[in-house]
Amino acid sequence: MTWQDNIQRWQALPAERKLQIRREAIPLDVAQSMAFEREPVPVEKIREIVSFHSPLRADPKAGQTVS
Repeated sequence: MTWQDNIQRWQALPAERKLQIRREAIPLDVAQSMAFEREPVPVEKIREIVSFHSPLRADPKAGQTVS
């Protein structure tokens, strides 16, 4: 699979799935960043913290974002 195939696969995904993938990547990104700064934190701990905070969701009736 080439990088072009990967781009086409990404572009074909629905917006909701792209958002889900991005959100799921946050804990690992944070853990890697903190390890780079010599302040390592286990990914599991970050996932635990993130799980306490629900993501913002759209309220289709109001057309606004609610938490």
